[in-house]
This record gives sequence, C-alpha cells and structure tokens, in this order.
Amino acid sequence: MTATGTGPVPILMYHAVAHRPAKAAYGLSVSPDAFADQMELLAELGFTPITTAQLAHAWRTAGALPRRPVLITFDDGYEGVHRHALPVLATYGFAATLFVSTGWLRGAYDEGGALDTMLDWDQVRELAAAGTEIGGHSHSHPQLDQLSDKQLWFETLRCKEIIGEELGARPVSFAYPYGYSSRRVRRTVRAAGFEQALAVGNGLARRRQGPYALERVTVRRSTGIDEFERLVAGSGRAVARGFAADRALTKGYALVRRARQAGHKLGGD
Repeated sequence: MTATGTGPVPILMYHAVAHRPAKAAYGLSVSPDAFADQMELLAELGFTPITTAQLAHAWRTAGALPRRPVLITFDDGYEGVHRHALPVLATYGFAATLFVSTGWLRGAYDEGGALDTMLDWDQVRELAAAGTEIGGHSHSHPQLDQLSDKQLWFETLRCKEIIGEELGARPVSFAYPYGYSSRRVRRTVRAAGFEQALAVGNGLARRRQGPYALERVTVRRSTGIDEFERLVAGSGRAVARGFAADRALTKGYALVRRARQAGHKLGGD
C-alpha cells in the first residue's frame, strides 16, 4: 500500500459483457474475450482493483491505496456480468462494483424496460458473496435530473431499500443513470444514505471532484486493447484527449438539460 492515495485513479465503466448482446446494448457492451484480455492486461501492468467504497473511504480519511489502484464497475445489472465477468475476476482475485437498477433485474420488482437479459437476485447475491460491491443505480433507470423532487426521492430510496432487503446490507455507493446529475440530484442521493456516487465524465477520478461526482471512463465494444491501456495507464491529459468529442457533447448537452429542467419548473412539473 502507498503512504497516501491522492493521485488520479482510473474508474472503468462497463455495461453488458456478452457474445451477442441485444442491439440496444451493443455499443456499450464488451465481448467476453475482450474483457478477459483487459483483465489480463491489468494484472500484467500491476494494477490492483478496489471497490468504490474502498476508494471513497481512502480519500475521505486520507488513507492508503495500492500503488496502482483501478476500479472495475458495471452498470445496470446485465446477466453476462455473472456468466462471463465473474469467472475472470475470480481468476485474478479482482474486486469490482456492480450498480444495479432494481426495477430492471429479474424477480419480484421487475418493471420491464431493460435493454437485454438481466441478472436475477440469486446471481446478485453470488456476486456479492464473491466480493463484488453492490451499489445502487436507481429503480427504473430514468434521467434523474429531469424528475420531480418526489420522483427523484422514490427512484433513489426505493433502489436502496430493495438492495438492502435482498442482500441484508444497505448499499453505500451509487452511480447516476446515463451519468447525469445536478446539485439537486447529488443532494438527494446523499440524503438517501449513499456515501459516494459515480458520474461518467470520461476522465480520471480525482479526490478534488468530491465523493458525489467521481468521474469514470467508458469501455465500449470498440475499445481495442491499445486504447484500453491508454485509459488505465495514460495521464489524465491523454485520457481527456481520447474522449475529447465525448466531453464536448456532454458539455453541450448539459446546457440543454439545464434549460429543459428550468422549463419544467416554470411549467409546474
């Protein structure tokens, strides 16, 4: 472990891991073979995967981190995380964090709308038993910053309650659906009892971002192994250059979203 843990940390954002994902999930999926190659590279480069809770705790308390920390995170709760990713993670003894949308998972709370085959709760429990941190990702995966206060509170708290009921332990980490948040959303996530939350941003996570706006980098179907190495081993500036177009679109769309939300307030929504 290092004496301090203040440097930037790559947080990898995955979604589906599948040979033939549904069309709607394809772009943000990775093949099982690509995932295995990426994990092998992390091991070869000497990275130590940690959970979201571990990173946030270290930064909150000025605690120690491994020499080369990295976070492996999965959003939504696709079945391939259990089928394909878990065996690879187990091979290397890698920690990970899975953020689940509770209304998308198969079982009693399933409200439909999922983009592909999802995990069931037995599989989620197996992932948790193997050392994967289970975090919240809302209940029905809406754009949280566009919701009313009442809807936002329901989406955040209901997700937390269901995970607690199913796993016997409350989740402490959250990831914003679509990566969208606002000051109001972040306040609500904190008030619901989550201790840290991840956005997207496509940049390296840094302590100064604060525990409720930590940035991640997107791993896509199109991410080759050389690009993947740049994401995890490159400087923050190199990562930013690789996602320059994405970041420009994100900033532009943020202005649109703020204007839309302001319109909702004026209209009484």
